[in-house]
Amino acid sequence: MSSTLRGVGYVSVWVIVWGFVGSVIDWPLLQNDIYNVYSLGQAITFGGTALACIALAIKLAPRWLNSDD
Repeated sequence: MSSTLRGVGYVSVWVIVWGFVGSVIDWPLLQNDIYNVYSLGQAITFGGTALACIALAIKLAPRWLNSDD
């Protein structure tokens, strides 16, 4: 597999992980009226989740993106 395709796949997986984890955190907060849709609280939730996913993706990148070829 080419390194470009491997990189695109890696980033794509992390975008899906971010969306899933952010939504799992967001759902109970919305259901319990902690904040509303499109509020600053929701932006902070998804922004914080994005930062955590970016940090993990960078930390794990060498392990998953090293070329075995």
